[in-house]
Amino acid sequence: MTVIITAFEKSPDGGKGLARDTRVRWALEEVGQPYEVRAVSFRAMKEPAHLALHPFGQIPTYQDGDLTLFETGSIVFHIAERHAGLLPNDPNARARAITWMFAAINTVEPPILELVTAKILEGDKPWAKERMTLVVDRIHTRLKQLSTRLGDADWLDGAYSAGDLMMVSVLLRLRPSGILDEHRTLAAYVARGEARPAYQRAFDAQFAFNNGTT
Repeated sequence: MTVIITAFEKSPDGGKGLARDTRVRWALEEVGQPYEVRAVSFRAMKEPAHLALHPFGQIPTYQDGDLTLFETGSIVFHIAERHAGLLPNDPNARARAITWMFAAINTVEPPILELVTAKILEGDKPWAKERMTLVVDRIHTRLKQLSTRLGDADWLDGAYSAGDLMMVSVLLRLRPSGILDEHRTLAAYVARGEARPAYQRAFDAQFAFNNGTT
């Protein structure tokens, strides 16, 4: 059976690759697996049919036969486990790649998401300026640590892996803020991820889906 994923009917970013379904599309493109996309409106996301797939009313979800998954880390890990191309064969290298997947969503992404909250949901608060300074400082701290670890390597641990897919996806969320441009090593790292043919196919598909050109 063909994999079915859900995506925003109209993504808030207009299809610029920041919505989380792009991560799943990218993983599927990397391993050469076909998939279909089912659009979900913001209203439908909170209705029982979608909540049965994703209890928190978000996207994406992943359906393959009688298996339904939510959370991009879990979905990408499942894809990487089932198909060659995203995790090394060596057990130790494989474990390290999985560690980087967790690092991306548990350590690097949280302060980046705080930036969105501080700007959009808290921007009108009297303490917004001070809060924003703290959030940006936390992001820079994480980026400096990650940049130091990456050094002059192309990828986080040897060959490209699902760890890089998740990390690049997380870092891309910083592009609108301009913060990523202040860390040249990481900006170049993200550019390498974007240059991968699988990412380009995923991005083009997501953009077309959001702009009605599919």
